[in-house]
Amino acid sequence: MAGKLEKKTVAVLATDGFEQVELTEPVKALRNEGAEVRIVAPQGGQIQGWNHHDKADRVDVDVTLDQADPGSFDALVLPGGVINPDALRLEPKAIDFVRSFVQSGKPIAAICHGPWTLIDAGGAKGKRMTSWPSLKADLGNAGANWEDSEVVTDQGLVTSRKPDDLPAFCRKMVEEFAEGRHGGHRHAAE
Repeated sequence: MAGKLEKKTVAVLATDGFEQVELTEPVKALRNEGAEVRIVAPQGGQIQGWNHHDKADRVDVDVTLDQADPGSFDALVLPGGVINPDALRLEPKAIDFVRSFVQSGKPIAAICHGPWTLIDAGGAKGKRMTSWPSLKADLGNAGANWEDSEVVTDQGLVTSRKPDDLPAFCRKMVEEFAEGRHGGHRHAAE
């Protein structure tokens, strides 16, 4: 039986400091449904994961931001961890990469601190979202309507708060990625 995401290619944008399970569990869920998953990062080689406050595993980078064409991907995953999204916000190419998904209406899944990057890419305004609680004010100031729920979906944008939410996050991510493009992001970004 074919998976729900056969013939879909998904970018996972991350850098050093990503929360290990917030990258590995979504990748596993996507691959189990037949998606081709590519780890995209500002630099090549490997990126360092974290398990809360401790170093975890390193993950191979498949393509650097310099080489990544957003048009070749059907969807985007933004893992959390405090360091990862904060560093990505300082990378203009990362913001441009995320913005291309926002403007095209392609589905995006962001967990924990991952939604931080969406603020700079214009993907938060007017959206219902959740995140790690410390981002509530940042997302509200960016025009998002923040909720304290395990998973929030709004026109192809899937957000969750923390690693404990991963089962619900992964289910909704697969569902939204299977549906494909949504028009809601584009209008919020304009």
